[in-house]
Amino acid sequence: MTDPNGMLGELRAAQQALDDFASEAIAAKLERIADDLASSLRAGGKILACGNGGSSADAMHFCEELTGRYRDDRPPYAAISCTDPGHITCTANDYGFEHVFSRWIRGLGRQGDALIALSTSGNSPNIIRAVDSANDLGLTTVCLLGKGGGVLRGLGTHEILAPGETSDRIQELHMLALHALVLGIERRLAKPA
Repeated sequence: MTDPNGMLGELRAAQQALDDFASEAIAAKLERIADDLASSLRAGGKILACGNGGSSADAMHFCEELTGRYRDDRPPYAAISCTDPGHITCTANDYGFEHVFSRWIRGLGRQGDALIALSTSGNSPNIIRAVDSANDLGLTTVCLLGKGGGVLRGLGTHEILAPGETSDRIQELHMLALHALVLGIERRLAKPA
């Protein structure tokens, strides 16, 4: 008996989402984002990244690929994810959870840096505040969004909109985009400016 909602259904749903995502338009956006992120790093800037839940784990994974290594040995790149439980719990307790990322950005962000903001809905108040703070400080802002982009649509320097109605599918595509960006950064920084 075939179960359309079983494992094969999951795999096919992921394949369909990837087919919808894998386009020349998305690839061109990723190239432009990689250009800006590599330029920021080359000029001595850093990349900050934040998200909630699984998107927080994706932000952390992206940054460790930059500070550690991805495919080849190379120097570490400056990248920090907002995953420090001390900062998050202190700020959430004293100011409210909607401020955990914006205060972190205001403390660490400098003009010339970049922010990767992940939100599957585009409506998370703490991510909206983070992007607003980064824009105020003159950071390049990259929004990885889903579900139509929500409030965040159009607020970043760049945005990647993943198709899908569920957070898991959107996060799978966000991670693919993040891995593509790491590879793009590495390729650009391996070449002289």
